[in-house]
Amino acid sequence: MTDQGIVNSDLGTLGFPRTPVTTTARGPWLEHWLETCRDLSVLRATHPMMDAVIDEVDGRMIRVGGHWLADFASCNYLGFDLDREIIEAIPAYLDAWGTHPSWSRLLGSPVLYEDIEDRLTALLGSEDSLVLPTITHIHMSVIPLLAASGTIFLDSRAHKTVYDGCQVARARGAAVRRFRFEDPAHLDELLGAEADPTRLVCMDGVNSMTGNAPDLPAFAEVARRHGALLYVDDAHGFGVIGERTSDESSPYGMRGNSVIRHAGETYDGIVLVGGFSKAYSSLLAFIACPTEVKQLLKVAAAPYLYSGPSPVASLATVLSGFDVNERRGDALRADLYALTARVLDALRRLDVETPNRSGLPIIEIPLRDHTQIDAVGRFLFERGIYVTLAAYPLVPRDEVGFRVQLTAANTVEEVDRLILALEDLVDRGELRSARVAAGALESAA
Repeated sequence: MTDQGIVNSDLGTLGFPRTPVTTTARGPWLEHWLETCRDLSVLRATHPMMDAVIDEVDGRMIRVGGHWLADFASCNYLGFDLDREIIEAIPAYLDAWGTHPSWSRLLGSPVLYEDIEDRLTALLGSEDSLVLPTITHIHMSVIPLLAASGTIFLDSRAHKTVYDGCQVARARGAAVRRFRFEDPAHLDELLGAEADPTRLVCMDGVNSMTGNAPDLPAFAEVARRHGALLYVDDAHGFGVIGERTSDESSPYGMRGNSVIRHAGETYDGIVLVGGFSKAYSSLLAFIACPTEVKQLLKVAAAPYLYSGPSPVASLATVLSGFDVNERRGDALRADLYALTARVLDALRRLDVETPNRSGLPIIEIPLRDHTQIDAVGRFLFERGIYVTLAAYPLVPRDEVGFRVQLTAANTVEEVDRLILALEDLVDRGELRSARVAAGALESAA
């Protein structure tokens, strides 16, 4: 039975239209899956902001059917997907290389890959780097290699793709221990009690839901003291935050060269994974690592050996994106910071709770009542606002809500439309009070 058949057969019992499917006896594992994903299944099948078809784009406005909406669900943080300089650079690369030279990288890499790795390594300040198609490819292949048959210490709120990479490593003989989110002391405790000499710590950089970066120097100190390798997935930070300087154009820092440089850290004992699919709007990802690790990956990592390469247009947008980043990137980041601050200032004025304390352009807004996720999402849709709905089990029930993502291509007018919708949600009593949440935390402490 397909996933679609599973979902529809379940929805039929809830009064929703059901597509006829061939049914089989349900085992306990299937009943558990259906119950766990019930909330998300209903939304996916019926909600206009889930599994939607985007019919047209005009800047950061999108059309879904007959509705034009301001898009706050995009991860194109720098607006490179709409940048004319980048778009107009692509045809020359296609003329030179075609659409898709289909060698695996082991057999042959267009020199474009070498150019990207050279420029990326210089931007990051790492010893070396290797580019592969996606971050998921990297996690699934690199985490098991680095962990070997040792022990992985996994951030309890790490991205699902990091978790899946750790599960592959577990199947190949590694042990997995979880440490509490944003708690380097707990990691210290677990590492101190571990006898296994092979230790890999896996965690996020900028968190994809809270928008916050970890206390990277604290985690790096713990990992180094215990002889562990620290593996950081900074999918959402790369391109947005970077090295701090006295003349920086915004608190995001300069050059967008990732959480390692933003935290003032070195790559000693740290492997950084990031992607170009967010800030650089291109299908490509990377691992920044020592050269000896890069050479190992060239003979042991499945995506390098077997996967088809990224399309030439993606390689072209990365190279052109480097040029734009050098000339205009910091100005774009300053614009992005100003738009994000406008939303966060409004949330403070409205007394709306959000876990975002970083000022980065990922703003999670939990609901007062998780059962209202469908109604709140429809209200936003009708008001011309497109966001990322965060339903259970994507997040715990007490964090169900929606995520707003700002980009440099959004306009002040679009942001003000969002703020008006947030004001109306406050009037309707749908959002949680920041003051009440802070009081609850103080009482619990």
